[in-house]
Amino acid sequence: MVLSIVIAFFCLIGLAILHEYGHFIAAKKFGVGVEEFGIGYPPRIFGKKFRGTIYSINLLPFGAFVKIKGENNRTNDQDSFNGKPFWKKSLIILAGVISFWLAAIVILSVVMWLGAPTIIEDNEKGIFTDLKVQIIGLAPGSPAKEAGLEVGDAIKEFKYRNVNIKIKDTATLQELIKENQGREITLAIERGGEVKDVFLILRANPPEGQGAMGVILARTAMKSYPWYLAPIEGIKATGQFTISVLEGWGIALARLAQREPTGVQIMGPVGIFGLFAQTSRMGVSYFLQFIAIISIYIAVFNILPIPMVDGGKFLFLVIEKIRGKQMNQKTENGINAAFFTLLVMIMFFVTIKDIAQLF
Repeated sequence: MVLSIVIAFFCLIGLAILHEYGHFIAAKKFGVGVEEFGIGYPPRIFGKKFRGTIYSINLLPFGAFVKIKGENNRTNDQDSFNGKPFWKKSLIILAGVISFWLAAIVILSVVMWLGAPTIIEDNEKGIFTDLKVQIIGLAPGSPAKEAGLEVGDAIKEFKYRNVNIKIKDTATLQELIKENQGREITLAIERGGEVKDVFLILRANPPEGQGAMGVILARTAMKSYPWYLAPIEGIKATGQFTISVLEGWGIALARLAQREPTGVQIMGPVGIFGLFAQTSRMGVSYFLQFIAIISIYIAVFNILPIPMVDGGKFLFLVIEKIRGKQMNQKTENGINAAFFTLLVMIMFFVTIKDIAQLF
């Protein structure tokens, strides 16, 4: 568990560094001065100046930053951000978001080469490895949740009294669960390479929309591609995940507008670390795929036209272009400060919720 959290921490820091490096590379490419590229946030522990840029290691290990000349102080020098044309400034701002998608493509290309976890139908034929029936969703307060089952657990056997049945497809397991409602059963589950028995009592009258056990099941397998096809599949997968994220947010917003439950669960760093720990027990491909999905989620969030993120900075840039003059620096700083305060408050309450769910 501790090792998983440490790995998760360095993965998230790595994504943050990659994001800022995207801004850094674009600024350098267009001749904009970069005053500092820092890992972590001040106070500074160590700094070394090289070719006009200070490269620093800082005390607070919560991300990374890049200080681009003229981005905040609005100087119009030839080597300043503010002194460059609109299209160059746009690319410098959006380069960080692009880096997240590029990272996802590279990671998913590796996953496609190693073997990508894929959901397949019970009757689907093909060359697959590591076939299993897995839990991909758990209902809160369900027998499965109370028994300690987790997302990613593979169900190997269904046991009732002296009968042991091997589970090779979801239909068989669903039928067994239906036939044994109200009874105590045993499941042999595989988690992190270990197989253990879990006891639970199936509900006789489950809530609407939930089964007697309270799980979402899927038959999964590993599907791999040759090295020369893996990058193409990585690009496809990145596009598909991005569309899925956008569709999910669109459905949530539509439900919110209709004052219906959105089904969205906001998660902070503690909750994300917990998911990292779960996926790390499922294997390298699952873990890498989860990192890629996190990268895509952050990319989509960063492109939103809201203050404090790249999409908001780009929006201000577009507004300035349309108006033909710069925005008032105090107004822009005030909007950013207000949104930052709101974001910190939201993350504070989300983190408390995530911690409470651990106990």
